[in-house]
Amino acid sequence: MKQRLTELAGRIVEALERIAPPPPAPTDLGAAEAFVWHPQPARLAPVGVVARIEIGLLKGIDRQKQILLDNTRRFAAGYPANNAMLWGARGMGKSSLVKAAHAAANSAPGLLALVEIHREDIASLPVLLGVLRGVGRRFLVFCDDLSFEREDADYKALKSILEGGIEGRPDNLLFYATSNRRHLMPREMIENERASAINPSEAIEEKVSLSDRFGLWIGFHHCDQDTFFAMVDAYAEHFRLPIARDALHAEAVEWSVTRGARSGRVAWQFIQDLAGRLAIGSAGPGAQP
Repeated sequence: MKQRLTELAGRIVEALERIAPPPPAPTDLGAAEAFVWHPQPARLAPVGVVARIEIGLLKGIDRQKQILLDNTRRFAAGYPANNAMLWGARGMGKSSLVKAAHAAANSAPGLLALVEIHREDIASLPVLLGVLRGVGRRFLVFCDDLSFEREDADYKALKSILEGGIEGRPDNLLFYATSNRRHLMPREMIENERASAINPSEAIEEKVSLSDRFGLWIGFHHCDQDTFFAMVDAYAEHFRLPIARDALHAEAVEWSVTRGARSGRVAWQFIQDLAGRLAIGSAGPGAQP
């Protein structure tokens, strides 16, 4: 009976091995300029072509461009640099600037890789850091539209990773994030903490101290009409759209009124629509501010 049970157990193990998926092949971290992090199973998927626009086409954010580009270039060159939080108005080029700054700072092929981590995967950030730690390449880890809601404890893990963990942030890694919120959390969440806490000041410090872990805070604000026209003019000139400037501006104003906003994203969407109507072809790789 014992021998039969042993044989049966062996057959079960063999059957499970046949149906189990093979372990993923190790990722070649020098195979691409950008990767997307997937925590289940833990792997870095290479990105062949990054959806981005040239840094010179980002108008109305000259100061923000210079600050982030200088920081990124220092990091790529092996010098100290800060984690960065890009916060503020929607559609003003926060995520586009991160991707454009990576391309501009990556002067030598393979010098600096961009790694995107999705907001819902922030809890797996320690695993990602373990994968990248000690690798002979520099990595810019990027999380777009980072924010936290009530009962969301992931921000504590992020705080520890950014500055407070016993291992610390790896020297070959920098963390950039974008958010519409300056403190990454809704105002009502912070105010509720103030109202219900025994020590309101300590509760608020716990919530807002996450933003303090970013050495750079770069603010983005709504643009005026002249800046909006500069964005539209730059896109139209870049894609060589055959339209007079007065007509271009008139159509751009009408487009912005129907959208109820002026921003880099609105300008880009207008140019996409105009290029289609003029039968010019695609106005870019699909990236937008």
